[in-house]
Amino acid sequence: MMSHIRAQEIQVGLPETMVIGGEHVAAQSGRKIDTVDPATGEVIAQFPAAGADDVDRAVADSKTALKADWRSVTPMQRGRILSRTAALIRKDATRLAQIETLESGKPIREANGDIETAASYFEYYAGIADKLQGDTIPLGKDFMSFTLHEPVGVTAHIIPWNFPLVTTARGVAPALAAGNTAVVKPAEQTSLTSIILADILIEAGLPAGVCNVITGYGDEAGGPLTAHPDVAHVTFTGSVPTGKTVMKTAADHVASVTLELGGKSPVVVLADADLDEAVEGTLKAIYLNAGQVCSAGSRLVVERPLHAAMMERLVPRAAALELGHGLDDAPLGPLISDDQLNRVAGFVDAAKSRSVKVATGGNTVQVNGMEGGYFYAPTILDDLPADEAVVQEEIFGPVLCVQVVDSAEQAIDVANGTEFGLVAGIYTKDITRALRFARDVDAGQVFINQYFAGGVATPFGGTKNSGFGREKGLAAMASYYQVKCITARI
Repeated sequence: MMSHIRAQEIQVGLPETMVIGGEHVAAQSGRKIDTVDPATGEVIAQFPAAGADDVDRAVADSKTALKADWRSVTPMQRGRILSRTAALIRKDATRLAQIETLESGKPIREANGDIETAASYFEYYAGIADKLQGDTIPLGKDFMSFTLHEPVGVTAHIIPWNFPLVTTARGVAPALAAGNTAVVKPAEQTSLTSIILADILIEAGLPAGVCNVITGYGDEAGGPLTAHPDVAHVTFTGSVPTGKTVMKTAADHVASVTLELGGKSPVVVLADADLDEAVEGTLKAIYLNAGQVCSAGSRLVVERPLHAAMMERLVPRAAALELGHGLDDAPLGPLISDDQLNRVAGFVDAAKSRSVKVATGGNTVQVNGMEGGYFYAPTILDDLPADEAVVQEEIFGPVLCVQVVDSAEQAIDVANGTEFGLVAGIYTKDITRALRFARDVDAGQVFINQYFAGGVATPFGGTKNSGFGREKGLAAMASYYQVKCITARI
């Protein structure tokens, strides 16, 4: 397979150090972490396993940079740096995408899109940097009152493994646009492109120390970072239990947080929906990145008259998805790790023990030539009750859970029937029903007759256990500046 040859070529020159103060450094302990190609299980690179001492150094360096060179950079100059960053990401897009595919397992076509999206974040927030204008407040002729938008300070960014560079850019770009400094802790499974981004930012003109990248495990590096008293804001994407810990830890030194904690998002298909569009949208919603997407449409809530027709189309399409290496642009790639494979298999096996109907899949897969890979068959579990565990809990894999309803009103109740509220989608030709659903569903984003719609400009975030705060768009800026009001008697 050509993927093995390309993998060896991509491994040449991969970063082996983290970046603090513009310098490539090892962890003070000298320890390292292996990063693995999930399609083969083979080690492809190593990088430092940072500890609390490394975190202290990175935060101190970012705090110094905040009060030194970065403070004197004008908003327009900040925008130019971010714009140059976008251009440099695009210049190196092919290699960045290959690295992300090799490290995360996702198909190269998806990685290519992710790199372009990462560039777009820097481009978008480059245009906002010099437009963070305050307000004047009318208090009468004897007073002048106005507000300033000031950076919150050192920001921490805890990055997940499913969208490494995209999620880094999503938080770092608005943080820098508002004049903050950033310390990034990428996931230990996928740290390489975040390290490369630090070099790109410096090449674009960002002063050393304004964006530092430390690599390490969550408890050894991420924990000390969120607990650091000089961190003013934490942006975290990950699991609900870890998110709660982050929030409690940040509260000890009164740091603000943005939490994106996943979901169990419904794709509602009413009886009058365009069947072709609904099938295509459902497949994309659950099998993008092998279902390892926080906003994946992991529940199909279908009105009964269309249930049989949807299953007749979905099951053979899912069963036909070929598993393979991301560098070969396989329709479906591996899961990120053996732990994640066991987690997904555990959910489905437990459901099978409860006599849940498996319409297709429901098993691990060995791919020829990649027997060490973490592959799971595209799976559909049909006609599930609302209290079934696979309906209620985030599986984070290529597993679609089907729920059948008898009306549009029941569809809303079922859509709202979990502890999550990140995204919801609906397919219907009746715009009134669609808008009523959008009004009544408990979710941060609603897609109508499409899924994964929008882009860098559309606010993203959840309700309930999916977290709070908003990323993307203008709404994201609120996390990264504080409002100072100045009033004078004249």
